[in-house]
Amino acid sequence: MNSGIAETAEDPDLARAREGDDAAFSRLLEPLRRELHAHCYRMLGSTYDADDALQDALLRAWKGLPRFEGRSSLRSWLYTVATRTCLDAVASRGRRALPVDLGPSSDRAVTGATPVTDVAWLSPYPDTGLTAGPAAPDARYEQREAVELAFVAALQHLPGNQRAALLLFEVLGYSPAEIATTMDTTTASVNSALQRARATVSGKIPARTQQRTLRMMEDAQVRGIVASFSSALERGDADALVALLTEDVTWSMPPLPHWYSGIDAVMDFATTIPLTSCGSWKHLPTTANGQPAVGCYLWNEEAGAHRAWSINVLTLRDGRIGDVTSFIGTEHFVAAGLPTSV
Repeated sequence: MNSGIAETAEDPDLARAREGDDAAFSRLLEPLRRELHAHCYRMLGSTYDADDALQDALLRAWKGLPRFEGRSSLRSWLYTVATRTCLDAVASRGRRALPVDLGPSSDRAVTGATPVTDVAWLSPYPDTGLTAGPAAPDARYEQREAVELAFVAALQHLPGNQRAALLLFEVLGYSPAEIATTMDTTTASVNSALQRARATVSGKIPARTQQRTLRMMEDAQVRGIVASFSSALERGDADALVALLTEDVTWSMPPLPHWYSGIDAVMDFATTIPLTSCGSWKHLPTTANGQPAVGCYLWNEEAGAHRAWSINVLTLRDGRIGDVTSFIGTEHFVAAGLPTSV
Protein backbone atom coordinates (compact mmCIF):
# COMPACT_ATOMS: atom_id res chain seq x y z
CA MET A 1 0.00 0.00 0.00
CA ASN A 2 1.03 3.65 -0.36
CA SER A 3 0.84 4.61 3.30
CA GLY A 4 3.82 2.85 4.81
CA ILE A 5 7.31 1.51 4.19
CA ALA A 6 7.59 -2.25 4.46
CA GLU A 7 9.34 -3.63 7.52
CA THR A 8 11.41 -6.79 7.41
CA ALA A 9 12.32 -9.41 9.97
CA GLU A 10 15.88 -8.00 9.89
CA ASP A 11 14.79 -4.75 11.55
CA PRO A 12 16.63 -4.86 14.90
CA ASP A 13 13.79 -3.49 17.02
CA LEU A 14 11.25 -5.69 15.27
CA ALA A 15 13.40 -8.75 15.88
CA ARG A 16 13.83 -7.84 19.54
CA ALA A 17 10.13 -7.12 19.94
CA ARG A 18 9.27 -10.54 18.52
CA GLU A 19 11.43 -12.03 21.26
CA GLY A 20 9.48 -10.19 23.96
CA ASP A 21 11.45 -6.93 24.31
CA ASP A 22 8.73 -4.45 25.26
CA ALA A 23 11.15 -1.50 25.06
CA ALA A 24 11.86 -2.35 21.42
CA PHE A 25 8.12 -2.62 20.78
CA SER A 26 7.62 0.81 22.35
CA ARG A 27 10.29 2.30 20.08
CA LEU A 28 8.53 0.85 17.03
CA LEU A 29 5.20 2.26 18.17
CA GLU A 30 6.22 5.73 19.27
CA PRO A 31 6.25 7.39 15.80
CA LEU A 32 2.83 5.87 15.05
CA ARG A 33 1.00 6.25 18.35
CA ARG A 34 -0.41 9.74 17.66
CA GLU A 35 -1.88 8.92 14.27
CA LEU A 36 -3.26 5.59 15.47
CA HIS A 37 -5.02 7.38 18.33
CA ALA A 38 -6.53 9.89 15.87
CA HIS A 39 -7.76 6.98 13.73
CA CYS A 40 -9.46 5.45 16.77
CA TYR A 41 -11.08 8.81 17.58
CA ARG A 42 -12.43 9.15 14.05
CA MET A 43 -13.91 5.67 14.30
CA LEU A 44 -15.41 6.13 17.77
CA GLY A 45 -16.07 9.87 18.21
CA SER A 46 -14.68 9.91 21.75
CA THR A 47 -11.23 10.67 23.09
CA TYR A 48 -11.83 8.28 25.97
CA ASP A 49 -13.06 5.45 23.76
CA ALA A 50 -10.04 6.09 21.54
CA ASP A 51 -7.76 5.75 24.58
CA ASP A 52 -9.33 2.39 25.45
CA ALA A 53 -9.38 1.13 21.87
CA LEU A 54 -5.75 2.04 21.23
CA GLN A 55 -4.65 0.37 24.45
CA ASP A 56 -6.60 -2.75 23.50
CA ALA A 57 -5.24 -2.68 19.95
CA LEU A 58 -1.64 -2.36 21.09
CA LEU A 59 -2.11 -5.24 23.52
CA ARG A 60 -3.49 -7.35 20.66
CA ALA A 61 -0.57 -6.29 18.47
CA TRP A 62 1.95 -7.17 21.18
CA LYS A 63 0.45 -10.62 21.62
CA GLY A 64 0.18 -11.13 17.85
CA LEU A 65 3.61 -9.77 16.90
CA PRO A 66 5.25 -13.21 16.57
CA ARG A 67 2.73 -13.92 13.78
CA PHE A 68 3.52 -10.69 11.91
CA GLU A 69 5.41 -11.85 8.82
CA GLY A 70 6.54 -8.47 7.50
CA ARG A 71 4.83 -8.83 4.12
CA SER A 72 3.22 -5.42 4.66
CA SER A 73 4.49 -2.45 6.61
CA LEU A 74 4.27 -2.59 10.38
CA ARG A 75 2.23 0.61 10.15
CA SER A 76 -0.29 -1.03 7.85
CA TRP A 77 -0.54 -4.06 10.12
CA LEU A 78 -1.10 -1.88 13.19
CA TYR A 79 -3.86 0.02 11.39
CA THR A 80 -5.49 -3.32 10.63
CA VAL A 81 -5.37 -4.30 14.30
CA ALA A 82 -6.65 -0.88 15.41
CA THR A 83 -9.47 -0.85 12.84
CA ARG A 84 -10.71 -4.29 13.85
CA THR A 85 -10.54 -3.30 17.51
CA CYS A 86 -12.61 -0.19 16.80
CA LEU A 87 -15.14 -2.19 14.80
CA ASP A 88 -15.64 -4.40 17.86
CA ALA A 89 -16.18 -1.26 19.95
CA VAL A 90 -18.65 0.22 17.45
CA ALA A 91 -20.67 -2.98 17.53
CA SER A 92 -20.89 -2.92 21.32
CA ARG A 93 -21.17 0.82 22.05
CA GLY A 94 -23.10 2.33 19.15
CA ARG A 95 -22.54 5.83 17.80
CA ARG A 96 -21.75 9.17 19.39
CA ALA A 97 -24.16 12.08 19.04
CA LEU A 98 -24.39 15.87 19.23
CA PRO A 99 -27.53 17.74 20.36
CA VAL A 100 -28.43 18.49 16.72
CA ASP A 101 -28.90 14.73 16.21
CA LEU A 102 -31.56 14.45 18.91
CA GLY A 103 -34.28 16.85 17.85
CA PRO A 104 -35.18 20.33 16.59
CA SER A 105 -33.54 23.50 17.86
CA SER A 106 -35.07 25.67 20.59
CA ASP A 107 -36.35 29.14 19.71
CA ARG A 108 -35.88 30.56 23.21
CA ALA A 109 -33.36 30.02 25.99
CA VAL A 110 -34.02 26.92 28.07
CA THR A 111 -33.13 27.58 31.70
CA GLY A 112 -32.55 24.91 34.29
CA ALA A 113 -31.60 22.29 31.71
CA THR A 114 -30.00 19.14 33.09
CA PRO A 115 -27.38 16.95 31.38
CA VAL A 116 -28.68 13.94 29.47
CA THR A 117 -26.72 10.93 30.70
CA ASP A 118 -28.27 8.18 28.62
CA VAL A 119 -26.78 9.50 25.36
CA ALA A 120 -23.25 8.69 24.23
CA TRP A 121 -21.98 12.16 23.36
CA LEU A 122 -19.33 13.09 20.85
CA SER A 123 -16.30 14.57 22.61
CA PRO A 124 -13.76 17.19 21.48
CA TYR A 125 -10.36 16.02 20.28
CA PRO A 126 -7.08 17.54 21.51
CA ASP A 127 -5.21 18.06 18.25
CA THR A 128 -1.77 19.03 19.58
CA GLY A 129 0.91 17.24 17.59
CA LEU A 130 -1.46 16.02 14.89
CA THR A 131 0.10 16.23 11.44
CA ALA A 132 -1.35 18.89 9.15
CA GLY A 133 -0.84 17.15 5.81
CA PRO A 134 -2.27 13.96 4.32
CA ALA A 135 -1.32 10.56 5.72
CA ALA A 136 -0.58 9.21 2.24
CA PRO A 137 -0.31 10.56 -1.32
CA ASP A 138 -3.67 9.06 -2.30
CA ALA A 139 -5.55 10.39 0.73
CA ARG A 140 -8.37 12.86 0.02
CA TYR A 141 -8.53 14.33 3.52
CA GLU A 142 -5.67 15.83 5.50
CA GLN A 143 -5.09 14.49 8.99
CA ARG A 144 -6.48 17.63 10.65
CA GLU A 145 -9.43 17.87 8.24
CA ALA A 146 -10.37 14.35 9.26
CA VAL A 147 -10.82 15.29 12.94
CA GLU A 148 -12.95 18.37 12.27
CA LEU A 149 -16.23 18.26 14.16
CA ALA A 150 -18.48 18.17 11.10
CA PHE A 151 -16.59 15.24 9.58
CA VAL A 152 -16.37 13.16 12.76
CA ALA A 153 -20.04 13.85 13.56
CA ALA A 154 -21.01 12.75 10.04
CA LEU A 155 -19.02 9.53 10.44
CA GLN A 156 -21.13 8.63 13.44
CA HIS A 157 -24.14 8.22 11.14
CA LEU A 158 -22.42 5.37 9.29
CA PRO A 159 -22.43 1.67 10.19
CA GLY A 160 -19.04 0.48 11.39
CA ASN A 161 -18.00 -1.17 8.12
CA GLN A 162 -18.80 1.95 6.08
CA ARG A 163 -17.05 4.17 8.59
CA ALA A 164 -13.90 2.05 8.49
CA ALA A 165 -13.90 1.77 4.70
CA LEU A 166 -14.29 5.52 4.23
CA LEU A 167 -11.51 6.35 6.67
CA LEU A 168 -9.11 3.79 5.26
CA PHE A 169 -9.73 5.00 1.70
CA GLU A 170 -10.19 8.77 2.09
CA VAL A 171 -7.91 9.49 5.05
CA LEU A 172 -5.24 6.78 4.89
CA GLY A 173 -5.05 6.21 1.14
CA TYR A 174 -5.69 2.46 1.14
CA SER A 175 -6.90 0.82 -2.06
CA PRO A 176 -10.21 -1.09 -2.02
CA ALA A 177 -8.26 -4.36 -2.24
CA GLU A 178 -6.14 -3.40 0.77
CA ILE A 179 -9.26 -2.40 2.69
CA ALA A 180 -10.83 -5.75 1.88
CA THR A 181 -7.81 -7.49 3.41
CA THR A 182 -7.89 -5.25 6.48
CA MET A 183 -11.61 -5.82 7.04
CA ASP A 184 -11.60 -9.48 5.97
CA THR A 185 -14.18 -8.95 3.24
CA THR A 186 -14.38 -8.65 -0.55
CA THR A 187 -13.37 -5.76 -2.76
CA ALA A 188 -16.92 -5.59 -4.10
CA SER A 189 -18.25 -5.19 -0.56
CA VAL A 190 -15.71 -2.43 0.10
CA ASN A 191 -16.68 -0.54 -3.05
CA SER A 192 -20.35 -0.78 -2.09
CA ALA A 193 -19.62 0.43 1.44
CA LEU A 194 -17.60 3.35 0.09
CA GLN A 195 -20.38 4.41 -2.26
CA ARG A 196 -22.98 4.43 0.50
CA ALA A 197 -20.67 6.11 3.00
CA ARG A 198 -19.80 8.93 0.62
CA ALA A 199 -23.46 9.58 -0.11
CA THR A 200 -24.26 9.89 3.60
CA VAL A 201 -21.26 11.98 4.60
CA SER A 202 -21.46 14.39 1.66
CA GLY A 203 -24.91 15.48 2.80
CA LYS A 204 -23.72 16.27 6.32
CA ILE A 205 -20.47 18.19 5.88
CA PRO A 206 -19.88 21.69 4.47
CA ALA A 207 -18.36 22.08 1.01
CA ARG A 208 -15.36 23.88 2.51
CA THR A 209 -13.45 22.31 5.38
CA GLN A 210 -12.24 24.34 8.33
CA GLN A 211 -8.65 23.80 7.25
CA ARG A 212 -9.38 25.44 3.89
CA THR A 213 -11.28 28.24 5.63
CA LEU A 214 -8.44 28.86 8.06
CA ARG A 215 -5.86 28.91 5.27
CA MET A 216 -7.86 31.70 3.60
CA MET A 217 -7.63 33.80 6.76
CA GLU A 218 -4.66 35.50 8.39
CA ASP A 219 -3.58 33.95 11.69
CA ALA A 220 -4.04 37.35 13.33
CA GLN A 221 -7.65 37.46 12.11
CA VAL A 222 -8.40 34.04 13.64
CA ARG A 223 -6.74 35.03 16.91
CA GLY A 224 -8.74 38.26 16.89
CA ILE A 225 -12.05 36.41 16.52
CA VAL A 226 -11.18 34.09 19.41
CA ALA A 227 -10.08 37.01 21.59
CA SER A 228 -13.17 39.06 20.76
CA PHE A 229 -15.49 36.12 21.48
CA SER A 230 -13.82 35.61 24.86
CA SER A 231 -13.89 39.31 25.67
CA ALA A 232 -17.59 39.65 24.78
CA LEU A 233 -18.50 36.81 27.16
CA GLU A 234 -16.33 38.16 29.95
CA ARG A 235 -17.82 41.67 29.61
CA GLY A 236 -21.38 40.47 29.03
CA ASP A 237 -21.40 42.48 25.81
CA ALA A 238 -24.27 41.26 23.61
CA ASP A 239 -23.59 43.76 20.81
CA ALA A 240 -19.98 42.65 20.54
CA LEU A 241 -21.03 39.02 20.45
CA VAL A 242 -23.66 39.61 17.73
CA ALA A 243 -21.00 41.24 15.55
CA LEU A 244 -18.99 38.02 15.59
CA LEU A 245 -21.77 35.62 14.56
CA THR A 246 -23.23 34.61 11.20
CA GLU A 247 -26.98 34.96 10.67
CA ASP A 248 -27.39 31.18 10.60
CA VAL A 249 -25.16 30.52 13.63
CA THR A 250 -25.82 27.49 15.83
CA TRP A 251 -24.88 26.93 19.48
CA SER A 252 -25.02 23.57 21.25
CA MET A 253 -23.76 22.39 24.64
CA PRO A 254 -23.40 18.63 25.07
CA PRO A 255 -24.38 16.97 27.40
CA LEU A 256 -27.30 19.44 27.51
CA PRO A 257 -29.84 18.38 24.88
CA HIS A 258 -31.05 21.80 23.77
CA TRP A 259 -29.46 23.69 20.92
CA TYR A 260 -30.12 26.97 19.13
CA SER A 261 -30.14 27.90 15.46
CA GLY A 262 -30.16 31.38 13.93
CA ILE A 263 -28.96 34.68 15.33
CA ASP A 264 -32.20 35.48 17.19
CA ALA A 265 -32.40 32.16 19.06
CA VAL A 266 -28.68 32.09 19.78
CA MET A 267 -28.68 35.61 21.17
CA ASP A 268 -31.77 34.93 23.27
CA PHE A 269 -29.85 32.03 24.80
CA ALA A 270 -26.62 34.01 25.14
CA THR A 271 -28.20 37.07 26.78
CA THR A 272 -30.33 34.95 29.10
CA ILE A 273 -27.62 32.58 30.31
CA PRO A 274 -23.86 33.05 29.68
CA LEU A 275 -23.88 36.84 29.32
CA THR A 276 -25.98 37.65 32.39
CA SER A 277 -26.83 34.68 34.62
CA CYS A 278 -23.70 32.62 35.12
CA GLY A 279 -21.31 34.98 36.85
CA SER A 280 -17.72 35.82 36.04
CA TRP A 281 -15.95 34.14 33.11
CA LYS A 282 -12.32 33.79 32.14
CA HIS A 283 -11.06 32.21 28.95
CA LEU A 284 -7.95 30.61 27.49
CA PRO A 285 -7.44 30.27 23.73
CA THR A 286 -6.76 26.74 22.53
CA THR A 287 -7.50 24.43 19.61
CA ALA A 288 -9.56 21.26 19.27
CA ASN A 289 -10.58 19.14 16.30
CA GLY A 290 -8.28 21.18 14.09
CA GLN A 291 -10.36 24.29 14.84
CA PRO A 292 -9.96 27.40 17.01
CA ALA A 293 -11.39 26.85 20.48
CA VAL A 294 -11.75 28.55 23.84
CA GLY A 295 -11.38 27.04 27.28
CA CYS A 296 -14.15 28.65 29.37
CA TYR A 297 -13.74 28.99 33.14
CA LEU A 298 -16.61 30.00 35.44
CA TRP A 299 -16.10 31.62 38.85
CA ASN A 300 -16.57 29.19 41.72
CA GLU A 301 -17.04 30.95 45.04
CA GLU A 302 -16.28 27.90 47.14
CA ALA A 303 -13.02 27.24 45.31
CA GLY A 304 -12.13 30.93 45.15
CA ALA A 305 -11.10 30.51 41.51
CA HIS A 306 -12.43 30.24 37.99
CA ARG A 307 -13.03 26.53 37.40
CA ALA A 308 -13.07 24.67 34.10
CA TRP A 309 -16.55 24.68 32.57
CA SER A 310 -16.53 24.02 28.83
CA ILE A 311 -14.33 23.86 25.78
CA ASN A 312 -16.03 25.89 23.08
CA VAL A 313 -15.04 24.69 19.60
CA LEU A 314 -15.62 27.43 17.01
CA THR A 315 -16.49 26.79 13.38
CA LEU A 316 -15.70 29.80 11.19
CA ARG A 317 -17.51 30.88 8.02
CA ASP A 318 -16.98 34.05 6.00
CA GLY A 319 -14.83 35.62 8.69
CA ARG A 320 -17.37 35.04 11.46
CA ILE A 321 -18.39 32.30 13.87
CA GLY A 322 -20.91 29.96 12.27
CA ASP A 323 -21.14 27.32 15.00
CA VAL A 324 -20.27 27.16 18.69
CA THR A 325 -20.10 23.70 20.24
CA SER A 326 -19.60 23.98 24.00
CA PHE A 327 -18.39 20.67 25.40
CA ILE A 328 -19.22 20.92 29.09
CA GLY A 329 -17.04 19.00 31.54
CA THR A 330 -13.74 19.20 33.39
CA GLU A 331 -12.67 15.93 31.80
CA HIS A 332 -12.25 17.65 28.45
CA PHE A 333 -9.71 20.06 29.97
CA VAL A 334 -7.77 17.15 31.46
CA ALA A 335 -7.69 15.36 28.11
CA ALA A 336 -6.47 18.54 26.40
CA GLY A 337 -3.78 19.20 29.01
CA LEU A 338 -5.43 22.49 30.02
CA PRO A 339 -5.55 23.73 33.63
CA THR A 340 -8.77 22.99 35.48
CA SER A 341 -8.75 26.34 37.27
CA VAL A 342 -7.33 29.80 36.57
